[in-house]
Amino acid sequence: MTAGKRNDPYVSFLFQVEIQGLIVGGFSEVSGLQVETETHDFREGGVNDYMHKLPKGSKQSNITLKRGFTDSDVLWKWHQDVVNGKFKRKSGRIILMDSEGNEKWHWTFEDAFPIKWVGPDFKAQQGATSIESLELAHKGIKKG
Repeated sequence: MTAGKRNDPYVSFLFQVEIQGLIVGGFSEVSGLQVETETHDFREGGVNDYMHKLPKGSKQSNITLKRGFTDSDVLWKWHQDVVNGKFKRKSGRIILMDSEGNEKWHWTFEDAFPIKWVGPDFKAQQGATSIESLELAHKGIKKG
């Protein structure tokens, strides 16, 4: 190992996932960082050239983490606990890494739990990943 260089297997994955303060894996793709505010439309009597739009409430998409690598079984055990009725919400962060392995941005998710886990397809000629995809339901996202 070269002095000053990080020996971190997750650096080649652009997104790291941290749950309760512990890095639990690296992922190549993240989707669902989305918040949408629904509106209620209504017309004002005698006004025909526009419709009023009022905010009704906001909703978040599920977060999907794809093509992940981990040497920990934390995510698997968390999902299995949910499957077995041991429901526990956890908060965490999705961390965008730069090419040198430094944190550039992060998004914090609150009170999440895994709702779908997909394992890898193992093929002899290709490098396999530990997690093909993991989907998390949550109560909200904040940009950090």
